[in-house]
Amino acid sequence: MMQDADTLFWLKEAKPEFEAEMHRSLSFWVQRMKDTVNDGFYGRIDGLNQLYPKADKSVILNTRILWTFSHIARYTSNKTYHEMARRAYDYIINHFIDKNFGGVYWMVDYKGQPLNRRKQLYAQAFAIYALSEYYLCSKDEKSLDWAKDIFRHIEHYSFDALKNGYMEACTEQWGEIDDLRLSEKDANEKKTMNTHLHVLEAYTNLYRVWQDEELARQLRNLLLLFFERFINYNGHLELFFDENWNLKSSEISFGHDIECSWLLCEAAEVLNDKIFIEKARGTAVKMVDAVMKEGVHTDGALMNKVDNNGIMDSDKHWWPQAEALVGFINAWEINPDPKYIEALKNNWKFIKKTLLDKEDGEWHWRSNKIGTIIKSEDKAGPWKCPYHNNRAMMELIRRIEHLK
Repeated sequence: MMQDADTLFWLKEAKPEFEAEMHRSLSFWVQRMKDTVNDGFYGRIDGLNQLYPKADKSVILNTRILWTFSHIARYTSNKTYHEMARRAYDYIINHFIDKNFGGVYWMVDYKGQPLNRRKQLYAQAFAIYALSEYYLCSKDEKSLDWAKDIFRHIEHYSFDALKNGYMEACTEQWGEIDDLRLSEKDANEKKTMNTHLHVLEAYTNLYRVWQDEELARQLRNLLLLFFERFINYNGHLELFFDENWNLKSSEISFGHDIECSWLLCEAAEVLNDKIFIEKARGTAVKMVDAVMKEGVHTDGALMNKVDNNGIMDSDKHWWPQAEALVGFINAWEINPDPKYIEALKNNWKFIKKTLLDKEDGEWHWRSNKIGTIIKSEDKAGPWKCPYHNNRAMMELIRRIEHLK
């Protein structure tokens, strides 16, 4: 199937919109989030745009800030974005890196003192993702050294060499821990799809700059885990498992499904493995088709979750919409069916109409099913970061630039 002229025209016409939105969003973080008293970045701005200068500071927020500004500085050569990346890097090295036992802490207080020292694998993955991206941006060898060091700690302490996969969390000293949950909303299970997805993402980025044999082997293993364990025959992800790979949940997360679809392709392409590339592309289209069939509302937005009993969360969160944009264009690049770009158009229309905060900046966390904004959740915080939406803008911009 050939790429049709109308689709190409729309994408090229939309590119300036994506560029403008990216810079508009980033300006919120530049102007509102720098902690000029205690260094780094504030820990929270709520959904009503109220700043909490003494909020605790999350490693997830800080590593995602580092990745975002490093990545976009690399493509735009924007001096302010480089400065933001350096600020984030310095803060992470000075306050989140555990110089005694390796890895990164989960949380520090507003003054930068360790508050929660547990080694959540999800956080280690984001540290690798961010530090390797900062290396790409800055060529600072020390940043790459820190990323390699965290990789070695993960492989030594979190990888299950007997049953495969990665354990969800460890103590400060990388010992066993009873409460493994990433958040209160998650099941207390030893192996989760979400964490494995972000280890895949992190290892992919690290392999861009460090073609290590063990890293390549483990990245291939992660791809196989997704093909053989996490993705079911319907094209959806299974989310929670015990250490023996017994499935412990029936939930489907549409946002994770579509995010995974394009991250699989990226990992296979970075490995430059033709067999994996072909497998990833076929799987990606199947996953996007499943999401389009079951998870897209009539307004073009992705609903959040479903289980065996039907839709359990019909709200439209910001991050699945961002991931949908990338998933749709990625599926179209593989199979140029106009339905994928139509889905992208509708999703982008919803985002512009509903989620963009045109007065105070950034994206709202979520709306309900009928499009009413829910302002009880953060604009910026431990889980509300600039990464999903700005990565989506950058992916769209770059992919459109490569069109013939």
